[in-house]
Amino acid sequence: MIRTAIITGATGAIGKAIARQMAGHGFKVTMIARDEIQAKKAVDEIIAATGNRDVNFLIADLSRKSEIIKLAKSWAGALDVLINNAAATPRRPEKTPEGIEMQFATNVLGYFWMIKYFHPILKNGIHPRIVNVASYWAGDMDINDLECKSRHYNNDTIYRQSKQADRMLTTAFAERLKNEGITVNAVHPGDVNSKLSNNLGYGGSQTPDQGADTPVWAATAPELEGVTGKYFERRSPVHCQFCDDIKLVEALFKICEAY
Repeated sequence: MIRTAIITGATGAIGKAIARQMAGHGFKVTMIARDEIQAKKAVDEIIAATGNRDVNFLIADLSRKSEIIKLAKSWAGALDVLINNAAATPRRPEKTPEGIEMQFATNVLGYFWMIKYFHPILKNGIHPRIVNVASYWAGDMDINDLECKSRHYNNDTIYRQSKQADRMLTTAFAERLKNEGITVNAVHPGDVNSKLSNNLGYGGSQTPDQGADTPVWAATAPELEGVTGKYFERRSPVHCQFCDDIKLVEALFKICEAY
């Protein structure tokens, strides 16, 4: 039976490599993107590279709850893997039409909403997995100022906060979804030269395929069946200190739930 995967942020350097590798594993792949021209181009490239014609795209802005709800309601068929990868790193403060700070909306709430609204579909999948692309570049969280209303906006600081949040939410969702048979793990993808890293003032020493390796492994490796609530770097488990503070994890979850 063909398994189905969603990859968000699928036209970026790492996202497209993840989608291509998942297609190479024989998955039916749905790429979620904002730019239709780029999405069509990526689909054509992946089909040409893998020979897998079960690759398509859907257009949505994952910083907006209403668009994620629409995606989930319109989804037809099975879903076995969700890879949350979409991220934004604007150099200047930006807000969504709903008035939410853009990095928090995309990098944190986007993951939260995708899991919230797709997990009822995932629970009927084959060994369903959620993989949250986080980062080792994480920290600086201010639980009382997640939208950077009081602090001076620095996109690197707010990016680090968002990746800390992704790792913490992984723990929270892993606990909540374990009885539904859905595993939830977080990964650091690797240091890839991309628009995202460039916006933060960095380059990158790894290829997109190297960056995609650990996310795809977490989504497909037989040895990870039943493994949940973990954080991985280079296919190896790494202790996440941010997840030790269960009270803070739960506080973050409740804040996200209120949006």
